[in-house]
Amino acid sequence: MRPIITVFCVFFAAVAGGLTVHALSLPPEPSPATKIVESASNLVLPTAANAALPAQVGGTPMPSLAPMLEKVTPAVVNIYTKQVVRVRNPLAEFFGGSRVPQQRISQSLGSGVIVDAKRGLILTNNHVVEGADEVSVILSDGRTFEAQPIGSDADTDIAVIQIQATGLTSLPLADGKNLRVGDFVVAVGNPFGLGQTVTSGIISAVGRSGLQGFGYQNFIQTDASINPGNSGGALVNLRGELVGINAASFNPQGSAAGNIGLGFAIPVNLASEIMRQIMAYGEVRRGSLGVDTVDITPEIANQLGLKNIRGALVSRVFRGSPAEAAGLRPEDVITALNGQRTDGAEALHNTEGLLPVGQSVRVDLLRNGQALSIQTTLKAQAKELEGAQVDARLSGATLIDLPERYRTQGARGVIISKVGANTRAARSGLEAGDRIALVNNVQIRDLQDLRSALANPPKTLNLGLQRGRQTGYLLMK
Repeated sequence: MRPIITVFCVFFAAVAGGLTVHALSLPPEPSPATKIVESASNLVLPTAANAALPAQVGGTPMPSLAPMLEKVTPAVVNIYTKQVVRVRNPLAEFFGGSRVPQQRISQSLGSGVIVDAKRGLILTNNHVVEGADEVSVILSDGRTFEAQPIGSDADTDIAVIQIQATGLTSLPLADGKNLRVGDFVVAVGNPFGLGQTVTSGIISAVGRSGLQGFGYQNFIQTDASINPGNSGGALVNLRGELVGINAASFNPQGSAAGNIGLGFAIPVNLASEIMRQIMAYGEVRRGSLGVDTVDITPEIANQLGLKNIRGALVSRVFRGSPAEAAGLRPEDVITALNGQRTDGAEALHNTEGLLPVGQSVRVDLLRNGQALSIQTTLKAQAKELEGAQVDARLSGATLIDLPERYRTQGARGVIISKVGANTRAARSGLEAGDRIALVNNVQIRDLQDLRSALANPPKTLNLGLQRGRQTGYLLMK
């Protein structure tokens, strides 16, 4: 069975059944020979009516997370969304009923973290608020506010929303560079809509990637229990500083099997950088080296005389790119980018996509067996392309690269984001949402591939398209 990655936005329609509470059995009473006896003056015993750990032992207070959480929990909010979904009723239509689509309200819940109390700014996951018509935020003190979307980035699953409220509490941000495996952390969120819940654990790993359904990845892994509804909630250290935004869990048996201690959070440094760009530009501007790379197979390693298969082999250098300016060549093997080890093409692409435009980076590589380091500055990735720029037959169509979260699932091509009315593209039959996967039977990976394929426009243009769940060809002359 394939492992399941569960994102923690809970849809109310999917929450069914009751809640079973299991009693916890106590350990057996130790024998008299093993009992530890302390004087009454040194041991503060709990009352029978309120059995718990003693407040003090030997005059020393017992350790507790409560003081820290009293400062943290007011900054973690519950988020409820509503989306109007249009649905058809085929049975009603069959019996002569209205063909007008009916409306259904889809509701979901998640969590969020107040990071700017003065401006009412809240960090959450993109998948919590994506497509929502209404977003409501409930504070820990019970107040409810309608939230306004500020911006989001689907490829890192970060969104910023805002409420107009006073008396808010925000969380200080930790320096993610200091995060270590083994550090204690606490997760705060709204699992299953039960209300604010706190769980604890440690940092199990950092820099995790390879999760399906996400784009650029650099996850914190934790064994703190994270469940549906925790999406967008806080992962904090024992100082009460935000170290991550909870996002997903992993379970080989599926979500029905429950939490098995494999939770994932988006590092605070990444989340805050995404938020900074959203606030500054209204979008995320990613840097790019301007290379295509492939994984090194044992056959390639043998052909090039490489000692191992770790690294990303440069297969193409784009014109006018930072890579070309820095002197990168096909058959170079990139082993690290900006100090981040590169194990393959996907690892390089992931590291590259998490760096901002204008970032100066060091590229470590092997060329003919010799280790080299070069310095270059990342340029902006192309966001979109007007069809007329590459071929007159595409006039009126706007094309964009496939979102990164789909690329991680193996999809390739470019998306037609919009088609102008009465344009040549529209008259030829192109529609918004079409994915161009082939041009004259040549696979298209991205906008750069499309440019290359149409550098010398062919007499006949045959596009391989996917529209919804259907695939086909469109011949354009």
